[in-house]
Amino acid sequence: MLATGLTLGACGSTHEAGGEGPTGSSSQAAPASSQGVPGDTSDFQPYEGIRANETVQFTGTEPFWGGRVTGNNLTYSTPENPDGEPVTVERFAGRGGVSWSGSLQGQPFRMAVTEGQCSDGMSDRVYPFTVTLEVSGEQRQGCAWTDRRSFTPPSGGT
Repeated sequence: MLATGLTLGACGSTHEAGGEGPTGSSSQAAPASSQGVPGDTSDFQPYEGIRANETVQFTGTEPFWGGRVTGNNLTYSTPENPDGEPVTVERFAGRGGVSWSGSLQGQPFRMAVTEGQCSDGMSDRVYPFTVTLEVSGEQRQGCAWTDRRSFTPPSGGT
């Protein structure tokens, strides 16, 4: 399983204390006990902020990449392959987030998604999750969202 290959965190994002997500609705945030506080040995519950049947969409820049994952089916896209390439993955819910692992073109594909406000650096959107991706031997950082926990639109737009 992926679990330890990637840390369940991402650089370039801002993590804020408190249970409210970027949409301002605390009912959408995962309960504090499922977020996994480092050093809290009393918390053994898997992360519940992204449900097993939920679709997670993700995006990153430099180089541009993105896709979506639902269940064990992930599609990874790049500007060279905008329709994306399918990757069969296994899901793991850790204490601080969710990860998926599989193989893309014979190389490990690992993606971890964690709570935390994230900016793609290209728009005014604020995403509720950060992404750490290992693909083709490279580690990349990005942002993610779900239908239940979407990004905030840029000011004056969608």
